[in-house]
Amino acid sequence: MLGKAPEFQTLLRAMRIVSATDATVLVTGESGTGKELLAQALHENSRRRDKPFITVNCAALPVQLAESELFGHRRGAFTGAFSDGIGKVQAAHGGTLFLDEIGELSVAIQAKLLRFLETGECQTVGCANHPRVDVRVIAVTNRDLFRSINDGTFRRDLYYRLHVLPLELPPLRQRPGDVELLLKGLTAELASSYDLRPPIYSKSVLKRLNGYHWPGNVRELKNFSERMLILFSGRKVEIENLSQEFRMAPNHRTSEGGRFVLPEQGLSMDELEASLIEQALIKTLGNRSKAARLLGLTRDTLLYRIKKYAIEC
Repeated sequence: MLGKAPEFQTLLRAMRIVSATDATVLVTGESGTGKELLAQALHENSRRRDKPFITVNCAALPVQLAESELFGHRRGAFTGAFSDGIGKVQAAHGGTLFLDEIGELSVAIQAKLLRFLETGECQTVGCANHPRVDVRVIAVTNRDLFRSINDGTFRRDLYYRLHVLPLELPPLRQRPGDVELLLKGLTAELASSYDLRPPIYSKSVLKRLNGYHWPGNVRELKNFSERMLILFSGRKVEIENLSQEFRMAPNHRTSEGGRFVLPEQGLSMDELEASLIEQALIKTLGNRSKAARLLGLTRDTLLYRIKKYAIEC
């Protein structure tokens, strides 16, 4: 995982501390920020590194078979169960269970998962005895689980059981200086894989890439790197070689109409800052992490300023 931005470095330091424990981890962040890579890094830096790392795509679990897929089943437990089946939880014994897109798990299975997290017992379908399993759980989501709780699609008690050690991956647009570093690293890796010479990016292109919003985050940057490598191997890339979204996108560090214009009568910086924070909180329905992203702040900085201006949220 590459990155020198202060917020990203803080995350990596937290990851190294957390990896030394067996506590449950909830990884959050926008799509494409590298949540699965962080989960793998947690496993590889833990005492469980030589044990299984079992991935479960919660969004792809068939509702009717989800319980069996997770916890296994005994022969004859249901129609079509012609033999015993080992579940993902048992397969991860001694290692790490990675629950991808945990917010997509059905409410019924959430109850079973909560029971497992609380007791360590694997409730195999069709089995009266529930053996204990030694598994470290890392759950990942790009959804706002608080909103899902209010919608009734995610259990509040499961959220707090998962939210033991939360880690939030910052979006690429909040990692100043990391775009160029990642571009170089990803291009070198892909060039080796394809056996191609890396392209050469002009200064104007690098400036445009640094100013781009990157809604798809690191995944979008990797796709861009691969496309440029294939199309411009060993050649120089200029602005006109970029696709439309890069040529037309305004720099996200300025407003759409250009720089902010100071009114003739002046303004109060405190009032302006407080107003922007209030607007961000309204736009995100009170979600402080998302509000911080909108304002280009870290969550801790936002919380300090909310307290400073006594903003109710």
